[in-house]
Amino acid sequence: MPGTEGTIRISVRTLVEFLFRGGDIDNRMGSGKSLEAMAEGSRLHRKIQGRMGGGYEAEVLLRESFPFQPEGDLLLELEGRADGIFTLHREEYLKQKAGVTFCDGLPVFGAGKEHEEEAEEEMPSGIRLSECLPAGWEAEPSSFTVIDEIKTMYREVGSLDAPVPVHLAQALCYAWIRMKQEDLGEIGVQMTYCQIETEEIRRFRMLVKREELEGWFSRLLSEYEKWARWQIKERELRISSTQSLEFPFSYRPGQRDLVVAVYRSIHRKKHLFVQAPTGVGKTMSVVFPAVRAMGEGIGEKLFYATAKNVTRQVGAESLRILRDHGLHFSSVTITAKEKICPLGKAECRPDLCPRARGHFDRVNDALYELLNRYQEIGKRELEETAERHEVCPFELSLDACSFTDGILCDYNYLFDPNVNLKRFFAEGAAGRYLFLVDEAHNLVDRAREMYSAVLVKEQFLKVKKLMKLLDRKMEQKLERCNRVLLSYKRECDKVLLLPDVNDLYLALTALMGEMEEFRDRAAGTDPGEDYRELFFAVRHFLNMYEERGEGCRIYGEFNREGEFLLRLFCVHPAEHLKAFLKKSVQTVFFSATLLPVDYYKELLGGEKEDYAIYVPSPFPGENRALILCQDVSSRYSRRSPQQYERIAREVSLMVRAKEGHYLAFFPSYAFLREVEGELLRLLPEDCQILVQKENMKEEEKEKFLQSFRMPEEGITRLGLCVLGGAFSEGIDLKGDHLIGTAVVGVGLPQVCTEREILRSFFEEKGKSGFDYAYRFPGMNKVLQAAGRVIRTMEDQGVILLLDDRFLSSENQALFPREWQSFYRADLKSLSGILKEFWEMRQMS
Repeated sequence: MPGTEGTIRISVRTLVEFLFRGGDIDNRMGSGKSLEAMAEGSRLHRKIQGRMGGGYEAEVLLRESFPFQPEGDLLLELEGRADGIFTLHREEYLKQKAGVTFCDGLPVFGAGKEHEEEAEEEMPSGIRLSECLPAGWEAEPSSFTVIDEIKTMYREVGSLDAPVPVHLAQALCYAWIRMKQEDLGEIGVQMTYCQIETEEIRRFRMLVKREELEGWFSRLLSEYEKWARWQIKERELRISSTQSLEFPFSYRPGQRDLVVAVYRSIHRKKHLFVQAPTGVGKTMSVVFPAVRAMGEGIGEKLFYATAKNVTRQVGAESLRILRDHGLHFSSVTITAKEKICPLGKAECRPDLCPRARGHFDRVNDALYELLNRYQEIGKRELEETAERHEVCPFELSLDACSFTDGILCDYNYLFDPNVNLKRFFAEGAAGRYLFLVDEAHNLVDRAREMYSAVLVKEQFLKVKKLMKLLDRKMEQKLERCNRVLLSYKRECDKVLLLPDVNDLYLALTALMGEMEEFRDRAAGTDPGEDYRELFFAVRHFLNMYEERGEGCRIYGEFNREGEFLLRLFCVHPAEHLKAFLKKSVQTVFFSATLLPVDYYKELLGGEKEDYAIYVPSPFPGENRALILCQDVSSRYSRRSPQQYERIAREVSLMVRAKEGHYLAFFPSYAFLREVEGELLRLLPEDCQILVQKENMKEEEKEKFLQSFRMPEEGITRLGLCVLGGAFSEGIDLKGDHLIGTAVVGVGLPQVCTEREILRSFFEEKGKSGFDYAYRFPGMNKVLQAAGRVIRTMEDQGVILLLDDRFLSSENQALFPREWQSFYRADLKSLSGILKEFWEMRQMS
């Protein structure tokens, strides 16, 4: 019997979804995954389970290892949760069965006799009724075990003629595990479908003999064997390569401590929060110990999640460096569908995209080639392989995730309920995963966005007009939703806070059921983009409403166009995030700005016993001049031409003090434009001023940055940017690419409905609502912008903080430790401070 090193672990759901797929990609009527509900489905699961009586075992964890034959040198460890297991008497079974059909070669009872002949012709050969039920079986008085698989859905269950094949395959896997463990000669399988709105139930039942189910499962194993053997080979190479793997650089100050902290937290299975400034080498410091831990068998897959593409590239580069030092480690970087689609616009329909037509029939061959050809799978490798096999490169990247050692992706693929990689997170059991969350300060607002939902009343009216011509039943359901939203709209003056929207929830549930039915009735029809947008908005709202907790608020308001919005706002995302963190062995949250750490631990789902580490800056303090200008303010109440001029004068003094490249960050585009006019008057003509524009395209952003990466003697450049925008974090301008940054204002978000709801929520919890809603996120933006200056041990530069509020104890309490020493300045003293700093740097 092989040891654990010869075992492949996989969930039942992942296995059957991988092997039983086929056909086209088609998003015309929304994703097929919408067939199953989320939280409301869980509620109905519990309700159905509770009605089954005391002998019904609910949520039974089933796990068993199966050898691949004939060698038996490799095991497949299969795991999943059966919704229910119970005992059924034959007499009761006979009374309840009504007709028979065939599904994938197996008989399914309850579908109606009239479907038997048609189903038998369509399904592949396999078990037949006569083989399952030998003569005289009805007279046997014994009972038998039944596996119950429950699926909740929005569509009418009466429209099902047979179980969905992949659902049945999942139940049959559970049945074989139980049959093997209990040494049963036969076992029953019950497929229970429940409609969410009406709670109507439809069941399909079958009884299977051991030899037939064993044969079916053996064929399943045979299909998966080559994939399992590939994984074992890769795992052995990875483990062998990590045993002699050393840290690829000489340790910088603080770096060894960080590596040890990450390694220790993984071993102790405690989440870790890391505040580490740029220049420590924090990416390699978290990737290296995670890879080493995987080599010791602590984790089986590494997720490196970021908010931006540039930081994903840093993670990929760290793995590339470790490969150059002997690591064998496969990884895939997920590129957004819109950025990798060969059509330019993701039209996932077989009539518009030849890749979508028959994609699932070809994708496994493409996947096998991809995995055997590359260790590092990026955009280019995916595009080239997908082109050779005429498949979708985005879907190919998702499939590669199941087999690679590492996945580099956006936060969404870990935490977003609509986008996350369900092949890893849909099953109840936790995986042996390690999560590395880069730039973790961004996850707070991103998580709020993921777990919030919005509906626009006018969108319902727009689709209703469309459906008036296409489908009368759909029109009626849309009108019902519109009437409820209209009642909220009439109550709303500026902002309407609502304790619940149960009446709307019922109307939306009915609408979603009708949308599912419409997908079947109008197969091949494209109802348009407005319909699809509404479909996804309704589905997401239902799912989030069903999962809402006390950290959720619901309100209505009007947007700038006068449309009425109903928003379900996730104020406190911790509970949602915790549900995903529990599916990992350990998570490292790391950022250059993770202060105050208790704030991030609370909102990101950390526990009191989780670890935190502060890594001090390795940079010589004398290379940085931190200057707080106390004679200016960006407060809205104090904005005036005089303030704009004073701020411009202090920025111009910074720029005039030394030739080079500078950035200045402002609270808004309007504020920027006011100061820009003054700067044009104050700065010499040979100073080039570059200005960040609203909604810049990627090529425009790159051109802006490229100007700073080409220093020219005698040329001074000043970039005017918006605080919290594209250039205030995630960009790397080292050495003389950037020698000074001015930050105007303390970064407070604009007062709006959401921020005021945040403030109110945390005040109700006995906390400082202003800090949670405004001060903490504002100072984070300041720290990120200021961090653009000093990037290496050799860098020298100036950080100018322009607002008298930086002198308050509340704001200074959020300064990193290396900011404890600073200059106070005003318009009169600033020039002298700057001159002295640069003279000292020239002498050193």
